[in-house]
Order: sequence, then C-alpha cells, then structure tokens
Amino acid sequence: MSAAPVRFCDEFPGVVGWIHPEPTWMLRAGHAVLSGGRVWVIDPPAGEGVLERIVGLGVPGGVVQLLDRHNRDCADVAHRLGVPLYKLPFNGVADAPFEVLSILRIPGWHEVALWFPAEKTLVCADVLAAAPGYTARRERVGVHPMLRALPPRKLGELDVQLLLMGHGEGVAGPEARPAIAEALRTARRNLPAVLLDNIKHAVGR
Repeated sequence: MSAAPVRFCDEFPGVVGWIHPEPTWMLRAGHAVLSGGRVWVIDPPAGEGVLERIVGLGVPGGVVQLLDRHNRDCADVAHRLGVPLYKLPFNGVADAPFEVLSILRIPGWHEVALWFPAEKTLVCADVLAAAPGYTARRERVGVHPMLRALPPRKLGELDVQLLLMGHGEGVAGPEARPAIAEALRTARRNLPAVLLDNIKHAVGR
C-alpha cells in the first residue's frame, strides 16, 4: 500500500476523511464513518496513517465502493483490515446502519450513495463534489458535469447534517442541506461555466 502523505479532513466525532495528493485537481477523498458500532470505510485511497485513523474510530465493519471507477485502494484496505469489500451494493448490505441510494445504473457508469439516517450523514462518490473539475467558480458543491442535465433531486429530500464527497472536503451542520439544494437548483444553469473551466484547465490557461 502506498504511503502517500494524505491530508486529513472532515474530522468530526465518529468521522474522518483524507485527501490524496494526486492528481491535485481531483481532490480524491476517502472516508471512515462510525455507525451502528462499526466503522465503515468508503472509497478509500491509500495513504500514510490512514489505517491507524480508521481503527482509531472503532472496529471496522467493511469497505464500501460507491462508484465502478473508484477502485482506488478499496480491495487492499479491506484485506488489511480483515473486512468484506462491498462493491456497488445496489441491493444493500445486510445489518448495515446505512441505506444504499441508487444514483445511476447505465452501461459505463454505476454509482450509489450511502445515507446514514441516525447520523444524518450522506456520503457520495461523484454525483456531488467539491473539486475543481466538478464545480463552477463560486460553487461550494457541484453536481457532476455529466449529470447536470438531470440532477438527482431525491438527494435534496434528505435531512442532511453532514455531506461527505469522494472529491473535496465535505459540508457540515446547518449548511449541508442548503449546499445540496443550491447545487441541484443551479446544476443546469452552471453547466456551461463548468465546461469552460475544464477546457481552460485542459489547455493550461
């Protein structure tokens, strides 16, 4: 497992996140959430001190991969922790304290999100993000560019108090639900700005 010097973030009671340094613009984030007496590790990239922080929260229950292309270090982390890997569990996970929300299930793109109702915590992979490749300027949270035409409005119905994302830092407290609502509300309107920013990034301007 790589010992990259990750940056820890989203540090709340029973929660820890970390951002891998490469690639810099993607802000690849993994998370561990303590719920139901066990720690659930979500889309983890490997990094220095990550395993120690995970077991520091409690007894690991499993690793969950939310997106088909988020293999990251999920299998290696699950192996090292001695827990199952739940890859795209569209049908749920038995006895888990979270609900699995289907985001997209089409050829080439399979994605789910996790909703922890007791903690009011929503964990997303790519559908919502806070990284340069996913957001327009002045957006705190953005819908993935390829999902902005038909944003998943069901996420706005949840009473979210902590939003954790696979790209970028999360949003906590009373700002979480409004941030999701704003992202969904402006998804289509801000699509041209996101695409323009991505083009400028690609050409190095």
